[in-house]
Amino acid sequence: MLDLNTKERGLLEDAKEHETLCVAKYKEHAQKTNCQELKNLFNSLASKEQQHLDTINQILSGTVPNMNQSQGQSQGNQQNTQSEFNLGNLQGQTQMNYNETDKLLCQDALSTEKYASSTYNTSIFEFRDKNIRQVLNHIQKEEQEHGEQIYNYMSQHGMYN
Repeated sequence: MLDLNTKERGLLEDAKEHETLCVAKYKEHAQKTNCQELKNLFNSLASKEQQHLDTINQILSGTVPNMNQSQGQSQGNQQNTQSEFNLGNLQGQTQMNYNETDKLLCQDALSTEKYASSTYNTSIFEFRDKNIRQVLNHIQKEEQEHGEQIYNYMSQHGMYN
């Protein structure tokens, strides 16, 4: 059983609230867009944020997830996600067909991922247990990848200057 101190438990509770918000936000964003590609991206992000939430809940319940097993799954998911969301064409031409609502949803999502990555970065330095730090580092890396996917979508659709 993990012996979390007050600060560690507080950081995990904050992460739990944030991940819960992310899941709800991305599901809602998926419903608001008419772009199937963006809908797929938001649904994928909601699913991955749910995995993060499950991981945080595991730690709060006293179990440190085995990152060797999780990392193998993540790498497979990453490859699927990259091919599924290979945004734009091979010549790198930017599409200029978007609506302002989609741009606003993407800006909100990108800001969310920046914040999430930042908060995980801080948390990594606050935990005594090396295994928990590795788990949080893994989640942070995935948050950065989510931001990259959103950025790529925005860039390929002329939303990012």
